[in-house]
Amino acid sequence: MDEDELKARAIALYDRFTHGTQDRRAFMADMTRLAGSAAAAQLLVASIAASPAAATVIAEDDKRLNAKMVHWKGANGHQLFGYMAIPKKHAKKPAAVLVVHENRGLQPYTRDVARRLAVGGFVGVAIDFLATQGGTPPDEDKARQMIGALDLSAATADGVATIDFLARDKLLNGKVGVVGFCWGGAMANRLAVAAGPALTAACAYYGPPPPSAEAVKVKSAMLLHYAGNDDRVNAGATPWIEALRAAHVDVRRFDYPGTQHAFHNDSSAARYDAQAAALSWGRTIAFFREKLS
Repeated sequence: MDEDELKARAIALYDRFTHGTQDRRAFMADMTRLAGSAAAAQLLVASIAASPAAATVIAEDDKRLNAKMVHWKGANGHQLFGYMAIPKKHAKKPAAVLVVHENRGLQPYTRDVARRLAVGGFVGVAIDFLATQGGTPPDEDKARQMIGALDLSAATADGVATIDFLARDKLLNGKVGVVGFCWGGAMANRLAVAAGPALTAACAYYGPPPPSAEAVKVKSAMLLHYAGNDDRVNAGATPWIEALRAAHVDVRRFDYPGTQHAFHNDSSAARYDAQAAALSWGRTIAFFREKLS
């Protein structure tokens, strides 16, 4: 087995573990058999899993923005919170973009995406969808379990409440976008369905779609990014996009051949693809500037 095949098989094992019900002990046993030893397995996992230390593209104290934790009310009046990044130089009333995390909760990478949006002229708000459970824990396996136990209908309602909160802010221009990654990509699709005209633009990175029948409810423009080597997600992409087009939604699809699920996440060395990440992000910023200005 050559190095590329080994990496591809390891990524497939990791994807099954992080998006399924397999426990870590069984996952590591599978990885050890693949790698040939426990030590080699640990190295493989470290190259695939996210490393918070590698997540900073825009520093937290970047002079071009102000960043802080903020709180607001959810769908049933409970408290939500997240990380807000505000550009110091912006339009008189900038637009807001909601950032939805992967299935590990609010991580340094997600907060960094909010800062990248701020540098682009938007107010980036990275919500913690585990806020109702006390917030994202340090243990990523625990965070994934908590995400898996979420009531998706209630979480979606909280996302819609957040969109409404941002749309009402008198310091903003009333237009709201959302960008989500992996679990967050699926949530971005869900919010496009649930928010109706309150959401102006939605961007999903490798996000599994809702049922195609829900496409008629979408009123926002849609930008959808897909990794080339991501059969689990891509199986539903074409039916979803065809349904959106049939519903006369402004939808744009981009595929990135040879890339892995999570190719935009630069904190995952084995899956990150610098060229695809830069190309897709440029398209995302251009999309939001077109739709939210």
